[in-house]
Amino acid sequence: MTDLTLFDQNGLSNPKNNIFGLPFPESDARLVVLPVPWEVTVSYHPGTARAADHILQASYQVDLFDRDAPDAWKQGIYMRPPDQSILMRSDYLRKEAELFIGYVAEGGLIEANKFMSKTLREVNEGSVALNQWVFDQTAQLLSQDKLVGLLGGDHSTILGYLKALGQRHPSFGILQIDAHCDLRQTYSHFSYSHASIMYNVLQEVPSLQNLVQLGIRDYCAQEWAFIQNSGGRVQAYPDQDLKRRRYEGQTWKSITDDIIASLPEKVYVSFDIDGLDPKLCPHTGTPVPGGLEAGEVHYLCSRIIESGRQLIGFDLVEVGVGPMDWDANVGARVLWSLCNLLIRSNS
Repeated sequence: MTDLTLFDQNGLSNPKNNIFGLPFPESDARLVVLPVPWEVTVSYHPGTARAADHILQASYQVDLFDRDAPDAWKQGIYMRPPDQSILMRSDYLRKEAELFIGYVAEGGLIEANKFMSKTLREVNEGSVALNQWVFDQTAQLLSQDKLVGLLGGDHSTILGYLKALGQRHPSFGILQIDAHCDLRQTYSHFSYSHASIMYNVLQEVPSLQNLVQLGIRDYCAQEWAFIQNSGGRVQAYPDQDLKRRRYEGQTWKSITDDIIASLPEKVYVSFDIDGLDPKLCPHTGTPVPGGLEAGEVHYLCSRIIESGRQLIGFDLVEVGVGPMDWDANVGARVLWSLCNLLIRSNS
């Protein structure tokens, strides 16, 4: 085990150490953060594929004391370096996808253009390979009894991890923090788009009991119909409804009581940063006015644990890269909160 006798948790972070300045190697870490530098199908602003490096730098400014879990970090948190081969593949396919998205948006026929047909095939094949890579990485970590947090990259990156969790947990639910439903069957003809991730999860992870969506505020008619026709497997708490309940005098505690009641005993937290108010994440790929405060989400997750439910994993995705690193600063603090919550729930 890592010797912490000479480690000063109250001092300056040593940038030679790992995430949050912590001195743990992966072998000693209870929780491993897996960066997935992938953003091939993003449809607006790019940058999230490189979020992990920026979050790492910002993490050195995060104080290690967490009143809700003061000693959680002592169990060990480690972030793997981003896989450069995945990043290079993302960069290449991203350029191809941009051309394809522009072509389709202008009404171009895919079958009439051999280059676009080839691009579509390559992007879809690349996404399948990425899903398998994430599955292999996370399944290996889970087999070592590690807790795992996935750090995107865009939201499409999480499917392999949820498949790996599905093999270990016969039943669990997802709490999705997001501005978007991500329930499109396809988007821009891509089978594994960031806008389709929750549709794909519902189709391909049979142990998923239900999906609870919080803060959604930008979605299409097809997605809303999907929710209404899901037989309760998808439960939505749109931002508009949350705001209305607050305006009419309901407390956040009473609202979270309803949300928690809709969750099963085991819960996975899927945290798209654009679920927050965009003042906290201005350079996320698809910012939308409205949204939650980071403290509201932390309060909800704390109360989930206090209810006796177990957090089994999390992702943090769509963190943007901006000129002043504000997005990375917020991202690092959200990541710290999620890490402590996951360790606390499994201690």
